[in-house]
Amino acid sequence: MSKEVGITVSKSENFSDWYMQVVFKTELVDRGPIHGLIVLRPDGYSIWESIKESLDKKLKDTGHKNGFLPVLIPQSLLSKEKEHFEGLNPEVFWVTHKGNSEKAMDEKLALRPTSETYVCSLYNKWIRSWRDLPLKINFWNTALRAEIKGTKPFLRTSEFLWQEGHTAHTTKEEAEKEVADILQLYKKTIEEELAVPVITGKKSEKEKFVGAVFTDTLESLMPDGKALQMGTSHFLGQNFSKPFDVKYLDKKDDETFVWQTSWGVSWRLIGGMIMIHGDDKGLVLPPKVAPIQVVIIPIYSKEDKENVLQKACQIKDSLSNNGIRIHLDDREQHKPGYKFNDWEMKGIPIRIEIGPKDIAKNQIVLARRHNQTKISLGIDELTEKTLLELKNIQMEMFDTAKKILDESVVRVSEYQQFKKELENGKMIDCSWCGNQTCEDKIKEETGADLRVIPSGNTKAETCIYCKNSGTTNVLFARGY
Repeated sequence: MSKEVGITVSKSENFSDWYMQVVFKTELVDRGPIHGLIVLRPDGYSIWESIKESLDKKLKDTGHKNGFLPVLIPQSLLSKEKEHFEGLNPEVFWVTHKGNSEKAMDEKLALRPTSETYVCSLYNKWIRSWRDLPLKINFWNTALRAEIKGTKPFLRTSEFLWQEGHTAHTTKEEAEKEVADILQLYKKTIEEELAVPVITGKKSEKEKFVGAVFTDTLESLMPDGKALQMGTSHFLGQNFSKPFDVKYLDKKDDETFVWQTSWGVSWRLIGGMIMIHGDDKGLVLPPKVAPIQVVIIPIYSKEDKENVLQKACQIKDSLSNNGIRIHLDDREQHKPGYKFNDWEMKGIPIRIEIGPKDIAKNQIVLARRHNQTKISLGIDELTEKTLLELKNIQMEMFDTAKKILDESVVRVSEYQQFKKELENGKMIDCSWCGNQTCEDKIKEETGADLRVIPSGNTKAETCIYCKNSGTTNVLFARGY
């Protein structure tokens, strides 16, 4: 990666290199001493905190409570649900020794790749009666998975920050409603906080979470034509409660297995946000998650310095008192031009420029990062106008991204057209017969996965691959 100042490659010419330069040069992350692990720097963690705060409130408002889980899981516990274990086993990190002992432990311990089996072992102790249900717990954890593909910050790393929810219910219907409700809660968070549009629906049997009855998903398409799974919500049915003997006494005093769900999103959301909104100058941050929403750049000569800085401080205090996250860049070692470029690369939504001529006119210059436009505003109306600008920027960023996504989903009915549009970086809307053989053949021949069976989809023509009767419309794309 280039050590030159600023982003040195075009997003459209080398998307992968552009992305890596952005995440490192804007100081969101740094490399750890072990391959596949990254360090989240303060600005990167601040974005995660904004997502966490918004999502956490929504979960608590819907009756979920937070807990904490240890990072180690005994092998016997992880492998208790066979299908689940076989699907995860290739990605598990194992702990085999304690301290200085050369003797291996009697049982290997897994660094937690996910927590369904762990939670079930606890539910077995916590749930006795219908009065204990529904039980709705959320965990803000890290998870560890030995990535067998190439790693990329936020998108694919061997340890990642995430949120995973686990619930138990008395009825199948209540559990299925939980899955659907969580999916909509995720959609609201991703679209309203990160300004990233998503497509919701179900995964195919092949692509569903191992051990689940079905998986609901949120998918988006990145500018390089690859789909990114933004979050999932799983209906586990009784697939875990039966092997773990998680039962409750119903109102008739009959023993019944609980119905379960699990669901989660990770810091992958940050990677998607970066790719969707960033440009050749660097980050473009939606105001709701930007660590700094407004930066003030004072412009002065030696004789004007005191007056300009005094007015800049007054503006800073006024905006800060109205809940705006603001920073005054009063670094003396850098000229205004350097500061403009620096904050543009870091994606700060609004830049305020103020100099002696502006003060004489009782105004400032406001520059918007997302569309590179500037306006002059009176200082007396600055607070009200800035709050409005932040709101408008958030909406405009989403509307722009939504338009691009809509235009990138292409309906096709012939396989040759499918392959052509896939090479053009499109997400393919087509009919599918429901047979996994066709799904596998398409993957083998084109590299495209069946990403999602869209919600509310009733269309069905002939299958794009075998030309037998289609059962539903689906979306295919190459993915991360």
